[in-house]
Amino acid sequence: MILREELKQSLDALLECAQFKDYCPNGLQVEGKPKIERLVTGVTASLALIEEAIELKADAVLVHHGLFWKNQSGVVTSWMKARLSKLLAHDINLFAYHLPLDAHATFGNNAQLGAALGLEPRGHFGEQHLGLLGTSVFPLQSIEALVSRAHGALGKAPLVVMPKGLDAQLDFKAQVGQDPVIAWCTGGAQGYFESAIEAGAHVFITGEISEPQAHLAKECGVVYMACGHHATERGGARALGEYLAQTHGLAHHFLDLDNPA
Repeated sequence: MILREELKQSLDALLECAQFKDYCPNGLQVEGKPKIERLVTGVTASLALIEEAIELKADAVLVHHGLFWKNQSGVVTSWMKARLSKLLAHDINLFAYHLPLDAHATFGNNAQLGAALGLEPRGHFGEQHLGLLGTSVFPLQSIEALVSRAHGALGKAPLVVMPKGLDAQLDFKAQVGQDPVIAWCTGGAQGYFESAIEAGAHVFITGEISEPQAHLAKECGVVYMACGHHATERGGARALGEYLAQTHGLAHHFLDLDNPA
C-alpha cells in the first residue's frame, strides 16, 4: 500500500516531470481515494480501460495518454463526461505521464522499445532529446530481418518505406558501408524524421507515418518503419507498473487493449 500523495511525489521525481515542456498535465490528473493498493496500467485512459479497471477494483490507473490536452474545449460533455464520471464515481486516481514516460532511461517507452527490438542506445536526437540513436545488438543481416524482429516483438507488421537503391533482403551493413545507425522514437514521432536524418540515421523507427515522410525516406536514403502508435508505447506503462508493484507491494494489472493505430 502507498498513499496517493507519496506515489505522486515519487513518480514526479522519478520521471523528472519538471524538465519537460509538454502539451498536457503530467502527474495526478484525477484525484481518488487516499490509499492505493491495486494499480492498473495501460496506454490510454479510454472508457474501456477505465471500465476494466473498475472490474479489477483498482484504486489507481496509470497511463501514457491521459484525459487533458492543450487546445481542448474544456467542457465536460460526451466522452469526457463518460470517462470522468466513472473515475469519480468509483473514487479512482488517474495518473498520466506523457513525454516524461517516453524519455525515462529505464522505464521509458523508447528504452522499452529499444530493448524489445534488440537496439542499444548510444545517443539522442530530436526535440528535448526524446529520440534515441544506436545500433542493433544482433548482426543486422537485412532490413527484412529487422522488420521480422519488430513484427514478432510487437505483434504488428510494420509499414516500411525502402529508399531507392536499397534492397530489404540484402546485407544492410554492406549496402550502407558501416554498422547501420538506427534512430527510434515511439508513438506519433514522424515529425522527428528530419532530425534523425540529420543525426546520420540509416533506419528510423516510430509509431506512425504521414504523407511527407514517405517522400523523404526515398529521397534521403533512410529506411522508415512505422510500427504502430499503440504497439510502440505499451512498454513504458507496463514496466513502470511492474516496478511500482515490486517497490510498494501493489497488486498490478497491465491492460493491453487492442488498438489498430
